[in-house]
Amino acid sequence: MTEITEAAAPAAARMALDASLREAPPPPQGYWSDDEYLWLTDRCGRRVEFTDGHIEELPMPTDAHQAILEFLYRALFAWLRPHGGVARVSGLRLRLRAGKFREPDVVALFDRADARREDRYWLGADLVVEVVSPDDPARDLEVKRADYAEAGIPEYWIVDPRNETITVLALEGGAYAARGVFGRGETARSAAFDGFAAEVSAVFDSPDEGG
Repeated sequence: MTEITEAAAPAAARMALDASLREAPPPPQGYWSDDEYLWLTDRCGRRVEFTDGHIEELPMPTDAHQAILEFLYRALFAWLRPHGGVARVSGLRLRLRAGKFREPDVVALFDRADARREDRYWLGADLVVEVVSPDDPARDLEVKRADYAEAGIPEYWIVDPRNETITVLALEGGAYAARGVFGRGETARSAAFDGFAAEVSAVFDSPDEGG
């Protein structure tokens, strides 16, 4: 019998999981494990989030949704790069705790060498951005607000195309406090990344400008 070394154990466990899930039906809602969620999202091309045994497939983003988040990503990337930071757009998994993964629209770390920046998924962030989806606004406005606060993420931006506002939330004592709700003609400014800002009108005009 071949001995499995400690270094090879994770790979062997993943192979065993792969084999078992290929041969069996998927777990029912409420019974998914972290490893099974990761196995699924490693292989599917859709955005899927995970909370305490339940998986949730997110809607496909619209053209306007993508343009808004890409505009903000490029602005954040340009600001972070000379400061040594890193930003990523959706598709990257963010582990908030055991049993909970989210896929923010934009996620950033002030230090690109931060130990929380792992290849398969990140273990934390300094700022996350969500563009409110019309299918379930409460997911971004309420549920994820609580999730990101629980995970200790210092800042959360909620970009709402319905009323063309950007809400900047800063973590204070374990909960988010609004640093401002910014509309057209105003500039949303980061609390965590001193100096980073976005003109709200430019953000929401980005779909028409090919952004």
